[in-house]
This record gives sequence, C-alpha cells and structure tokens, in this order.
Amino acid sequence: MTTSMTRTSQMPAHFETDQSQQPAGLPGERPMDHRRELFLTRLGLFVTLIASGFATVELASIVMDDLALARWWSLVMHVVFITIVAFLVYGGLVYQFARLNYLRRRRDYVAVPRQQLESTFVDDAPLLTVLVPSYKEGLSVVRTTLLSAAFQEYPTRRVVLLIDDPPQSDPGTLAATRNLVAEVRELLETQARLLTTEYEQHELRIALDEASRRTEGRQLASLNRQVAGWFTDLAADWGKRDHVDRLFIDAVLRARADFHTIRADELDRRGLPESGWKDAARCDFRRLAAVFSVELDSFERKQYVNLSHEPNKAMNLNSYLGLLGKRYRRQRTRDGVELREVPAGAPADLEVPDSEFVITLDADSLLRPDYALKLIFEMRSPGREDLAVIQTPYSSFPGAPGKLERIAGATTDIQYIIHQGFTGWDATYWVGANALLRMEALRDIAESDEERGYPITRFIQDRTVIEDTESSIDLVDRGWTLHNHPERLAFSATPPDFGSLLIQRRRWANGGLLILPKLLRFLARRPWHRRKVLQGFMRIHYLASIAAVNAGLLLVLSFPLTDAVETIWLPLTALPYFALYGRDLTQIGYRRGDLIRVYALNLVLIPVNLGGVLKSLQQAVTKRQIPFARTPKVGGRTAASPLYVGAEYLMLAHWSMAAAWDLSMGQWSHGLFAAVNAALLLYGITVFIGFRASVEDLSPIWKRER
Repeated sequence: MTTSMTRTSQMPAHFETDQSQQPAGLPGERPMDHRRELFLTRLGLFVTLIASGFATVELASIVMDDLALARWWSLVMHVVFITIVAFLVYGGLVYQFARLNYLRRRRDYVAVPRQQLESTFVDDAPLLTVLVPSYKEGLSVVRTTLLSAAFQEYPTRRVVLLIDDPPQSDPGTLAATRNLVAEVRELLETQARLLTTEYEQHELRIALDEASRRTEGRQLASLNRQVAGWFTDLAADWGKRDHVDRLFIDAVLRARADFHTIRADELDRRGLPESGWKDAARCDFRRLAAVFSVELDSFERKQYVNLSHEPNKAMNLNSYLGLLGKRYRRQRTRDGVELREVPAGAPADLEVPDSEFVITLDADSLLRPDYALKLIFEMRSPGREDLAVIQTPYSSFPGAPGKLERIAGATTDIQYIIHQGFTGWDATYWVGANALLRMEALRDIAESDEERGYPITRFIQDRTVIEDTESSIDLVDRGWTLHNHPERLAFSATPPDFGSLLIQRRRWANGGLLILPKLLRFLARRPWHRRKVLQGFMRIHYLASIAAVNAGLLLVLSFPLTDAVETIWLPLTALPYFALYGRDLTQIGYRRGDLIRVYALNLVLIPVNLGGVLKSLQQAVTKRQIPFARTPKVGGRTAASPLYVGAEYLMLAHWSMAAAWDLSMGQWSHGLFAAVNAALLLYGITVFIGFRASVEDLSPIWKRER
C-alpha cells in the first residue's frame, strides 16, 4: 500500500472565533458527567459478568443432570436456550464496551482550533468531490442535500448529482431532477462571481502595493456582513415544511450567517492583525470567495451502454468513480451511446477531474458546514496516511412529528454511540450515507469485472445490499484504517411509516451472514494480537446479531424451551444493558418512556429482520444476488407487504396463546415473559402500524381469496 501526504501550513492566528471544545451534539442533548457515566458503565459490566457467571453455573448443572439421566430432548432444548441467552448477553456486553469507549473518546476529545482548520485556505487544498446518488427522490429532499454539500467550508469542491432514475421514468419528474442542479447553480453564481472578483482585486492591490491593513479589514468586514445577510435572507425565505427544513435552516443557513456575522464583528472591533496582516487578509478573501464557488454537475450512467446498469447504489457510485481523472467522447453504436476514453489533448465531450477525496452523500442526508473541513484536516494530518474512510455516523433528523419516525430515529441515534465505541476498538464500519473516502484506498481494493460484455470496475462491493459493510472488511484486510470523528455532523432521514421502514430495515438485515465468512478469514490470519481479538469481538456481533438475536428471541417467546430454569441471574444479566440504554436515550434528548417504545418497535421488526436474514440465506444457497430494495420517498403512506403485516398478527396470537397456556400450566416465568411481550407487541402494532393501515395492507390477500 503506497502512501501520500500533504502537510498543511499554519494559519495566521488572528481570529478568536472557534468551535466549542465539546463535540457537536443533538438539539436537546444534555451535558454529561463523564466520570459518573464511566463509573456506571464499568458497574454495568461488572454486574453483567458476575450475573452471567452465576447463571452459567446454574445452567451447567441442569445440562449435566440431563446428560446423567439421558434426557436427550431436554438436553437439546437446554442447549438451544443457553445458546440464545449467551448471544443476548454477548450483545449486552458489546453495547457496554462500546459505550465505555464512546465516553472515553468524548471525554478526551479536543476540537482542532479554527486557525488550524483554516490553514486549508492558505495551502493549495486537494479537490473534494461530493457524490449524491439519487433514485426517484423528491425534489425538495435533493435540493436540501445539494445545498448542504455546496455550502461546505472547504475551498475546492465539486458536487455531482448521480441521477439513477430509469430512462422510462415520468419525463416531467426526470426533467425536473435534471434541472435541479442548474437551479442550485443559478442560486449561487451571482455571489460567487462577486466574491471571486473581490478576491482577485485584493490580490491585485497587494501586488501593486496599494493595500493597507485598515482598508482591507474594513472591506472584509463589509463582505462578511453581505454574506451573512444573504444566508439570513435565504433562511427567512426557506419554507419550514417539516423538521428536516428546520434543521437545514438552523444547522446550515443560520450557522453560516452567524459565522460570518461574528467574523465581521471581530474585524470591526480588532481589524486585521498588525503582524502578518497580508497573509490573514489573503486567507479571509479566499475563504469568502470559496463560500459560493462550487462546481455543480449531474451524471446519468444509464445513458451509456458501456457503464454498469446494475440496480443498486454501489454501482451508481462505482460507475462515476471509474471516470475520475479521465476524458471521454460520446460514441453512438448499434447498442446505444458509449463513453470512449480519449488521451490528453484530444477533443472530449466529458472531462472528469481526478479527486483525492470523495464524499458519498445519500440524497436524503444533510451535512453541517464544517463536515468536510474537519474531516479532511484529520485525513491529511501526519500519521493518518493509512486512513481510508472517515465519517461521523449519521443521526436522525430531530423533531420528527410521528411516533414511528421518532422512535426509529432513536435507534439510529443510539447506533451512533455504538459506532463511536467501535472506533475505540479498531472496529469501525463504513456507514455509506455520508462517508469521506480516500480515492487511493478505493483504488487499492478495486476489482475488475464484466457486465453485458463491457468491462467495469468495482471500487465498492455490490455483492450484498450493505455494500459499505463488506467494503470495510476489504479495506482493513489491505491494511487501511477507518475512523469515526467524535461529533454529530451528519443527519439522514428516517422512514415515516411502517411500509418504508420495513423496506429499509429488511435491507439492513440482509447481508451480514454473507460477509461474516470474509471477516472470519481476516481474523484468522496472522498476526494475532490483543487488539485484533477485541476488534473481532465487536465486528462479529455487528454482522451476526440481527440473525441471532431476532431468531433467538422469536424462539424463546414462542416456545417454552425449558421449564427447569428459575433463576434471578438471567434477568440480572440484561438489567445493566437496559438501564444504560435508557440512560443514553434520555441523555440525547428522548423521553424516559421511549425505552419501552424502542423495545416494542424492535418486537414489531422481528419478522422484518428475519425476512432480511432469509434473503441472505437465499442468496447463499442460490448464488443469485438479491435485488437492491430502495427505501421509498413518497408523499403518502407506503403500503407494507401483506406477508409481514400478517406475520405481526400471527406472532401476537401465538405469544398470547402461549402465555395463556403457560400460566394455566403453572409455568410462570415463561408465561409472564410471553404475556408482557405480547402486550408490548400489541402496543407496537397499534402505534407503529395501525389497525386501519393493517386492514388496507392485508386487503390484497382477501381480494385474491374472493
């Protein structure tokens, strides 16, 4: 693996404006006492391990009795039960170990001073390309995403919308999507020309020795106020249609306005520094010129027959990544239009600049303005030459109006804690919604293949529908590292109804078992060391937990696998996990009762998750790739599959009858456990699916029967 490094120079220290030393968080997130939370986490681990030890002793004695008395069926049931319990305890330990490292990283985090970040504006910054893959997205959704990418505080950037709508799509919708880039470009270009001209005139004044510290400072203050006013006006005109718009206004538009207002106030109050004022002024003029100077473009791979047409996000990205740094002419053939590479100097219809860094940004996601600036600075820091992927795992958009979206968003926000903790164990997984990638690393793991007789390159694996997860293993296997930056700088949409959530979560559950053998091969290879063991402990659970936990929980709730286990130690193994999970929910701004709602939602998602697992097994057996199911983004409700809705009611009926039977037979432990979970499942069906929606979704079955 080759390495390259660009060392940034120091920015003249003349402004006091800086970011908070605490990581950026969610609106409503509470201050944290790190010492107390670390103590509680260690206490939780101690209780879990002690309770697990005592439970193991009791369960082992039951198994030994089964062996001694040759009770073979009972032995099998007890072994299955113990295996399920062991994996549930394993999951609790993974959460607590991840929380421990999350807290340590949060405690020790110190934000890079703004002066150092802005050294990017002094040096020649490498090009950043932001790729926004889009498939039948709402125009307002894509517009917000494009603007959040365009307003990144990084000097040299391109934003490319990768339109993947089928050519036979509604012509009006497709045309509007194509025109969207032009609309955004038109919004920015007047300010871009004005501020670029100001920068050029400043450089000319310096060259002619006609500039002074005072006049340049005043001009910079005036321009900063002008830029702040532009963002303020756009924020005022931006319609607050929903909670996504509110966050965009606050986290992007008003944040940029406030930043430039503070800059202007500092310049009015203190002016440019007496020492090194020319360097400071040049940096500020260049930063202002970069605010609106962004190259915006779009690309449609399906217009060209020699690019991949595989219907998934990975190949949409791969098709464009393969074009970077090359020049092409469009050539019409019998099969359609091809892109043919041409050498430098030859006439070209399409020229795609090479890019050292790439951000892949889902079309329903949003970045804070300093996302690229902070993460590229870290990428280019000495000692980080092997860093292939850096990201801030996305959070949900706060303030969701519906209960399903809010509670599903809560699980996303908790996953942020887990991913941050994974980084402390060298077990980071690439989360594809908003990752910053080093192209050198992607080229290192690229694979050549053929599709429809044309050569294609896979930088990102598309063998499974969780392409970023499999590519994470490819990268670490080649010696690259992945990293989660400890701030909440990215947000992504949560499905608002059960039908769309079903498609998303089923896709997330599909692929882990297929990737697991690749991970195990990596872990089995030497060298072996303590960090690799800990990494495997975290990574294996991430890939296998959806299958094991959901199947295990369904078995335990549906059948009394054992009536011989009556111990307090088993509930105690789970108590720390639930206590800390609930504590984390309230810490990031959720309600105390949301822990119960999250549990109820997870019960509702058991058939969905198992459906994704079965798709993995289907692909493993048939060797045929499962189609990529995209999460719908529609204005109305997305209908849920009757199969899954019916499974919810079958589960409810089964658990209810099992609870009644067990209680009547005196099997109190399992009976009460099944009854409580049946009640929570009923609550989940009522709140997250709805009886009226259930009738609508099940109606196709009834119509077929008639």
